Amino acid sequence: MSNIYYVDDDFEGVRVDKYLGEILPDISRSYIQKLLKSQHILVNKCVCKANYKVKTDDIINVDIPEPLEANIVAEDIPLDIIYEDDDILIVNKPKDMVVHPAPGHYTGTLVNALMYHCRDNLSEINGVLRPGIVHRIDKDTTGALIVCKNDYSHNFVAEQLKVHSITRKYVAIVNGVISDDEGTIDAPIGRHEVNRKKMSINYKNGKNAVTHYKVLKRFKKYTYIECQLETGRTHQIRVHMSSINHPILGDELYNNNKCPFKLQGQTLHAKTIGFIHPTTKEYVEFEAPLPEYFKHLLEILD
Repeated sequence: MSNIYYVDDDFEGVRVDKYLGEILPDISRSYIQKLLKSQHILVNKCVCKANYKVKTDDIINVDIPEPLEANIVAEDIPLDIIYEDDDILIVNKPKDMVVHPAPGHYTGTLVNALMYHCRDNLSEINGVLRPGIVHRIDKDTTGALIVCKNDYSHNFVAEQLKVHSITRKYVAIVNGVISDDEGTIDAPIGRHEVNRKKMSINYKNGKNAVTHYKVLKRFKKYTYIECQLETGRTHQIRVHMSSINHPILGDELYNNNKCPFKLQGQTLHAKTIGFIHPTTKEYVEFEAPLPEYFKHLLEILD
C-alpha cells in the first residue's frame, strides 16, 4: 500500500517520524522508523533518516508492505482467559509455554493457541510470528499477558508500554530473608558479556531498569515478595533480585543455589496488569491467580 503526503505549514521543522506518527495514528513510531530504515519512506523521492525535519511542500511517499501470511499452524490448545472483548484478550500464561514461535519452538506456543481461538482477529504489527503479541513473559514465568486483536489496540497499548505507564506487578519467592520491608533496585541491564543467554547489570552499555519490591511474607530461608516494574527489560526481575543476593527460587540461569523443590523453572508470576483500555479510555486492571504449584509451595514453606 503506497500513499503520498504533502507537508503543510503547520508541520514545518518537525521530524519526519513524528510527522508521520501524527498523520498515521494507526502506525506505531517504531514501525515508522523500521520503514525509514528499509527505505519504504521517501521524501522528495530521496531516502531520508528518522531525524530529518520536514519542510513545507515536501512530498512524502509511504510504502507500507502488505503483511505476509503467517505460516504458523493454529492449534487447539486450551487457554486460561481472564478477560476478552473485541480489542484485547488477557491470558493467564502457564509455565513452560513459549509466547511466540522461534527456532526450536514452532508449535505449542501461545501464538499457536491464539490463532485457533481468535482466528483472523489478531494485530499484525509485530509480524507473522507474533500476531497479537505486544509484550511477552519468559517461558518459565506464569501470569497475565495482554494480547491485542487489532492494530489500533496494539499501538495504543504499545505506547503505554513505551512510556512505562502500564501497571505490572509480579510475585516471587526468593532465596534468603530480606530484612527491609521494601526497596528499589535502579541498575541498568544489558546482555551479559560472556554468556549471551544471560542479561546482567551493565553500567556501560545497559538500558535503564528500575524494579520496586516489597516483602509479603518471610520464611526461614526464603522471602515471598511483590515486584512492580517501572521499566520492562529482558529478565529484569530475575537479574535485579540476583544482583542483591536474593535470586528467585528455581531460577536455573541466575540462581546458583541448589533448589530443594521440584519446580521446573523459577517461582515468578505476573499477577497484576493494568492499563488504559484502547476503546473505553478508562483504566482497567486484571489479576491472574497463582498457579497451584506456587500456592502449594507457599503452604510448604509456611
